[in-house]
Amino acid sequence: MANVRQRGEEIRHFLISNIADHSSDIVRLASEKFGCSRQAISKHLQRLVTEGTVLMDGRTRGKTYRLAPLVAWSKDYALGPGLSEDKVWREDVAPQLGTLPENVTKIWHYGVTEMVNNVIDHSNAAQLHIAIERTAASAQIEIFDDGVGIFRKIKEAAGLDDERHAVLELAKGKFTTDPANHSGEGIFFTSRMFDDFAILSGGVYFSHKFGNKEDWILGGHGRELGTVVTMRLDNHTARSTKKVFDKFATGEDYGFNKTVVPVKLTEYGDDNLVSRSQAKRLLVRFDRFKTVMLDFANVSSIGQAFADEVFRVYPLRHPDVELLEVNANADVKRMISRARAARP
Repeated sequence: MANVRQRGEEIRHFLISNIADHSSDIVRLASEKFGCSRQAISKHLQRLVTEGTVLMDGRTRGKTYRLAPLVAWSKDYALGPGLSEDKVWREDVAPQLGTLPENVTKIWHYGVTEMVNNVIDHSNAAQLHIAIERTAASAQIEIFDDGVGIFRKIKEAAGLDDERHAVLELAKGKFTTDPANHSGEGIFFTSRMFDDFAILSGGVYFSHKFGNKEDWILGGHGRELGTVVTMRLDNHTARSTKKVFDKFATGEDYGFNKTVVPVKLTEYGDDNLVSRSQAKRLLVRFDRFKTVMLDFANVSSIGQAFADEVFRVYPLRHPDVELLEVNANADVKRMISRARAARP
């Protein structure tokens, strides 16, 4: 009996974990996975529907399934002296997330408090809005403010030519518009902890998906003012804040001394990475790290001047910074090797 119960729990967990991506063929998928009849799988689905965990649409062969929102909550806050990120977390957000594994709760605690603190300290906003949706599989939190916009703020503070340049600086880490009071690590680490992390501000959209090789920028119609941050996390992920911190820490001081930079972010539109000015934009603030991993995923080629500036000129001027490349194709590797071979 215990084995039957355990198998039933495994089937239902599989259904919950995969139903979002297989709303119309989840019965077939589970039947093949567990080697049982579709009728048996349908009984487990019906149990989840009865419990209120899953919603069913349509009839007979046209049935589709989706996870029911167990929590759908939102609240508006007026920004002022009485508002603090720890109070927002403790009194509002944590109770809505409910009982989750300790590692998951710690990730949410870190991400929510960091993003709310950014709004309080940097946005010049009057209003903050937080929305939470939680299902049996995952939770998603959206944080919106009506301030100046994060990319515009970074562009003006750093003297950048384009708001899209701000995304590259955020992706590197250690960037802040208020260095006296902030380390610039919050957005970097938060974006690496969640399954999905996105920022929409102005006409710029920045997205990072855990496990994907690429961060990307999409131009287009955005909000004139304000910033929207969206975070989503599986309720049973094995990830932890410690694992993410460890990935980017080096040395005895356990400092944030290693970063991974998506080189693709240096491209805009149909630009090719050929010039020294593009390379110099990429290299800004690399001297704050001991090791920089240059991720060339989805970069089809680089020019001689770009490669020379990054892999010959910069190492000669900054011998204490280690530059490593990953996910480079054959053409990119050839240009990198050529630049390195030209060193004295």
